[in-house]
Amino acid sequence: MDQGGQLDNLSPILSDQVLVNGTAVPLTLTGDGKLRFLGKRQRCLTLEKEVLGFAVEEGSRIRIKAVVEEREGICCCGNRGDLVRESFVFEPLSEDSLALWSQKLRDYIDSLGRPKRLLIFLNPFGGKKSATKIFSEDVKPYLEDADIQITVIETKHQLHAKEVAKTMDLSKYDGIVCVSGDGILVEVVNGLLEREDWSAAINMPIGMVPAGTGNGMVKSLLHAAGEPCCVSNAILAVIRGYKHSLDVATISQGKTRFFSVLMLAWGLIADIDIESEKYRWMGSARLDFYAIQRIFHLRHYNGRICFVPAPGFEDYGEPMSYHCKPTDEESPKQEESLKTQQHGYLGSDVKLEDMHWRTISGPFVSVWLHNVPWGSEDVMAAPNAKFSDGYLDLIMVKGLPKLALLSMMSNMNDGSHVESPYVTYIKVKAFILEPGTRVEDPTKEGIIDSDGEVIARGNVTYKGNQKPLMAYDKVQITVDQGLATLFAPK
Repeated sequence: MDQGGQLDNLSPILSDQVLVNGTAVPLTLTGDGKLRFLGKRQRCLTLEKEVLGFAVEEGSRIRIKAVVEEREGICCCGNRGDLVRESFVFEPLSEDSLALWSQKLRDYIDSLGRPKRLLIFLNPFGGKKSATKIFSEDVKPYLEDADIQITVIETKHQLHAKEVAKTMDLSKYDGIVCVSGDGILVEVVNGLLEREDWSAAINMPIGMVPAGTGNGMVKSLLHAAGEPCCVSNAILAVIRGYKHSLDVATISQGKTRFFSVLMLAWGLIADIDIESEKYRWMGSARLDFYAIQRIFHLRHYNGRICFVPAPGFEDYGEPMSYHCKPTDEESPKQEESLKTQQHGYLGSDVKLEDMHWRTISGPFVSVWLHNVPWGSEDVMAAPNAKFSDGYLDLIMVKGLPKLALLSMMSNMNDGSHVESPYVTYIKVKAFILEPGTRVEDPTKEGIIDSDGEVIARGNVTYKGNQKPLMAYDKVQITVDQGLATLFAPK
């Protein structure tokens, strides 16, 4: 048995003869985390990417639990195939060798910084109501192989996950996983930021497993890494423990705040997202179905947007000065007192009056702000959006023919809709929306939608089940760069 020095990544950490299927073969663990062994051909496993965990079994055997490409099995090379769980069993020839192999494998896996204790939110009502089945059949087996301790909470009602995140004992967990659509992620972020210890709480890594209607965040994360959006890739990103920072937008109106991680919409996109709820039984197809109805009965909205453009977009709109009295007509001293009394994060302290503002007036067909590229698994809303660049991507549509709009909407699956001459696509640092009435019927107003939830609604047919958080009036949005943390593929 050879315990090699770690002079470089290719040097052996441990090399020994072991039994595989009753045959003695050499087995080597190298400094770069490769577990190599000889059978009929040389094989290897990469601990960081492929090994989920291991277990010492009766009879002095060690079972390596891995995820490998189905096409090639446990092999160092080959084209990318579908991922499958697979075990590799070997038997050290002595008790000392068994103890040493266990120690070296444990030490290496522990050095990767993987989570060991996870809180799982499972939303049984999202999408096609398949989250429970997805968790039991496709998620839990991976977590068991990785020997991760889990606490599962099945959400019972809207804002349940937010309530838990706001009061949970953070010291008990290394991360939170949402087996759901994007809504539970939004609740968790808002709950963490409303805590008294928000600055520490928001560092808690959050993972996403697609089990809802939209799944825009997990699609964005996996697509950025060149991986298909599927449950196995999503939970592997959590198990491996890689992390990525995420911008958080603060939407404010007076004293009221909502923290957004995905998008804000007003006009056509908001109407489709929210009013299609009555077709939720259709799953994600409800969005396409209702989009056709809205395009052929197109609405235009009066209003105005104001924004601080990112470098390179300064020529859009007309210049303006930022004028905003302290919230709810409070004096600066009262506002400072409010900050000391309230718990939780109060939003960015950037001096908006010192920024260079621009403005564009309506009528508008759609105003859409996006934090990440994908709005759902098949809608690439903002192809140039970055997770932590400190900007929101603004996609704005004004007057256009219905056939041009239909063509534009059909191009959303690859992001080419932003190339339409009827679309304005820019990046902004701060944003103000002043929503107005419908052009076709001034007695009717619109919906302001953030991350799939109704933030505000005017005089509209859609009433919803809950009172909106804000009035259908001016809202302000600022961005905090990299405030939250997500589990993400490397």
